[in-house]
Amino acid sequence: QVQLVESGGGLVQAGGSLRLSCAASGRTFSSYAMGWFRQAPGKEREFVAAISWRGDSTLYADSVKGRFTISRDNAKNTVYLQMNSLKPEDTAVYYCAADQRYRRPGLVVTVTSYHYWGQGTQVTVSS
Repeated sequence: QVQLVESGGGLVQAGGSLRLSCAASGRTFSSYAMGWFRQAPGKEREFVAAISWRGDSTLYADSVKGRFTISRDNAKNTVYLQMNSLKPEDTAVYYCAADQRYRRPGLVVTVTSYHYWGQGTQVTVSS
């Protein structure tokens, strides 16, 4: 079993920043790629960012590229999402997720490729 616990969400004004954290436990965190997704009310869950198991490769949705940065600290079993220049359209519940494939060579963006999910943390950006 894997447990993922997100933190760091909150209310911020447009243009502001937040840093989300996701603490993992229960399996070898460092051998699995990690991803961040978000879901706004009435919308489907969408990919935000992913990082390889080694931490040497990242991938971003076009909507957040240049504003968000994903990183990981394998010694702390934690993945981060630094969010800068936030916009009202970034408002959503943000979820971290662990890839289901051991040491995947690349990165994936589909919800079904991620097997374990956190409970989510709310991010609200006011205009």
